[in-house]
Amino acid sequence: MNKPSWLDRLKSGLSKSTAKLTDGIAGIFTKRKLDDEALEELEEVLITADLGPATAAKLAANLAATRFDKEVSDEEVRTALADDIGKILEPIATPLAIDTSRKPHVVLVVGVNGSGKTTTIGKLAQHYRGQGLNVMLAAGDTFRAAAVEQLKIWGERAGCPVISGKQGGDAAGLAYDALQAAREQKADLLLIDTAGRLQNKSDLMAGLEKVSRVLKKLDDSAPHDCVLVLDATVGQNAHSQVEIFRDMVAVSGLVVTKLDGSAKGGVIVALAERFGLPVHAIGVGEGAEDLRPFDANDYARDLMGLNA
Repeated sequence: MNKPSWLDRLKSGLSKSTAKLTDGIAGIFTKRKLDDEALEELEEVLITADLGPATAAKLAANLAATRFDKEVSDEEVRTALADDIGKILEPIATPLAIDTSRKPHVVLVVGVNGSGKTTTIGKLAQHYRGQGLNVMLAAGDTFRAAAVEQLKIWGERAGCPVISGKQGGDAAGLAYDALQAAREQKADLLLIDTAGRLQNKSDLMAGLEKVSRVLKKLDDSAPHDCVLVLDATVGQNAHSQVEIFRDMVAVSGLVVTKLDGSAKGGVIVALAERFGLPVHAIGVGEGAEDLRPFDANDYARDLMGLNA
């Protein structure tokens, strides 16, 4: 039996979000003119799929600019929306670029516990190992023994050494040791896991700031990237997570996970519109091959139930 292609997996992963949008749009545009009432209903459907009020209003206004008072089909509406969404997403669909001259390129991976952070690091490690890079991992979430164990399993799978310390130990000291080891072994990439306990925000902030500060003692340009992992199922809460982590560290890009369990796939569009941060990859499953670079056009068309 052939394994489904990435596009098929993406389509399947987005099916909950797609069903909400396509059913909602079909319910509005059945032999009907695009009038003010229809536009209002369309905005509501877009908001329920977590595209956010500002993005929903913008998409509805764009549609009205060319089709107001004309009879439109639901497919015509979905096609126009997919084109507009593709344009919003295109500038932020940016793979994580590794500068192999840095030896190592240091990526700090942040996010709340449960967002899929540790799994994402494992998948990224496997991806870059597959490209022939020498990758090292640092188990910087020292509070959660399960996170350390999970990272070691991914490290074994990908053939990457994992630097870890004692439970509850100093995460900044561990990051320092990991960078030193990565330099000695001439690693191309060092991926550092971090704690994500939001209950005590000031402790978390102090911890992340200390990790960044300690890394700069060895390499004043490190970390070279700070990737925030977001769980799509949290919907609009993703906005506050971006704000919280941007206050703590210089977030340079996003990875959005668990799209296969969510009817809130539109949140990526809302995040793009509001923050303009690069989306490096999206996840639609547990396997390493289920995390892929983000493609704006494929995503927009699948979200609107159109075959790419």
